[in-house]
Amino acid sequence: MEFAEATKQVDFKIRLARMDDIDQIIRINRLSLPENYPYYFFVEHLREYGAAFYVADINGEVVGYIMPRIEWGFSNIKQLPILVKKGHVVSIAVLEPYRNRGIGTALLKASLKAMKEVYGAEEAYLEVRVSNYPAIHLYKKLGFKEIKILKHYYADGEDAYLMACPL
Repeated sequence: MEFAEATKQVDFKIRLARMDDIDQIIRINRLSLPENYPYYFFVEHLREYGAAFYVADINGEVVGYIMPRIEWGFSNIKQLPILVKKGHVVSIAVLEPYRNRGIGTALLKASLKAMKEVYGAEEAYLEVRVSNYPAIHLYKKLGFKEIKILKHYYADGEDAYLMACPL
């Protein structure tokens, strides 16, 4: 039992993404998620929101990423319709062999912190498949709440939860 626990431990570093990480980020996106984006989309987000775009690095290999965007829009959490600056988690993924080791949590915490401190976002939001229980659990653990169901949000027809949290 002790050996099995030891093999789950992994030393990873959370750092800001760089342009030379893009190919590895796209590889993780393709391997981990059904929603894929073109190359320029990743480059554009890194250029525009790079201070909150993080990767998880293990011995020089990128094993996870979080790609955010900063937007102005109506609050997802305040009662009155009020315009706020908010962070949008566009995409987050960790390669399967490295999941359940705290990497996704660390990526999300780092990006949310930068959304608030660097970009001045007041809240954050994301969309998640209603069937993605591990991700929903992670988001709730970090203070996100289910705001509403987005019917047929994904290309395959699956619904999404819109989840949001104050920063």
